[in-house]
Amino acid sequence: MGRVEGKVAFISGVARGQGRSHAVRLAEEGADIIGFDVCADNPDVAYPLSREEDLQETVALVEKHDRRILTKVLDVRDAAGIRSFLDTSVAELGRLDIVLANAGIMPTVGEERFRESAFHEGVAVMLNGVFNTVEPAIPHLKAGGRGGSIVLTSSTAGLKGTGQGDPGTMGYVAAKHGVVGLMRAWANVLAKDLIRVNTVHPTGVASPMILNDAFAKYVEENMDILDTLQNPLPMPNNGMLLPSDVTDTILHLVSEAGRYVTGSTVTVDAGFSNRV
Repeated sequence: MGRVEGKVAFISGVARGQGRSHAVRLAEEGADIIGFDVCADNPDVAYPLSREEDLQETVALVEKHDRRILTKVLDVRDAAGIRSFLDTSVAELGRLDIVLANAGIMPTVGEERFRESAFHEGVAVMLNGVFNTVEPAIPHLKAGGRGGSIVLTSSTAGLKGTGQGDPGTMGYVAAKHGVVGLMRAWANVLAKDLIRVNTVHPTGVASPMILNDAFAKYVEENMDILDTLQNPLPMPNNGMLLPSDVTDTILHLVSEAGRYVTGSTVTVDAGFSNRV
């Protein structure tokens, strides 16, 4: 029996990277999936975002584990669209137990990062978008009477003051700190309903957010920052986590093993946040 057998998980940014990893692993462990992704580029982001074929690949990978998955192309900034999709999907699948607010962008590289609009996009996607994802899910979690688990994806940038002060990076840092505030407030409000709320704070992850030409060019042009990007704990994959490393921690938090963990900022960062 899987660790989340018979449960239903709602995941934003499910088309690739960490979101896909979470969806496939939870399916392997017995959960059905509701997920969405924008599947379109953002003018304030220097690298390509997901495509519809990425979303379809996630569907195929989940279905290999004989689990149901309902998906839609949706922008995390579209609060009304998310609510409608979630309500319809929960009605079809019958319940909701897990919420992973994972969708994100990195407006911290390329010339785009110097635009004032890059700050606003970062906050809109990674702070407002987290609220848009979680808020319509709360009534469904409560309605089940079984409790549940909400995990918000933050970053080491949500624990430290990082970056070089450009608008894109400031938006990223502000959003990743902001979700910690949301988590702490929700954890208190929802505890009586046995709903746990936590944030995860990964260091660099080997996903399309980092594995792209724009990020490589940024590092090449700013070699002096390489030391600040290093993790104290030696690790393979050019010093980066795999998406599955983050998924391992999330699986713990959403399963019975994490039933008493709430209100916590959980690092998956090879010691990065602890470094002076």
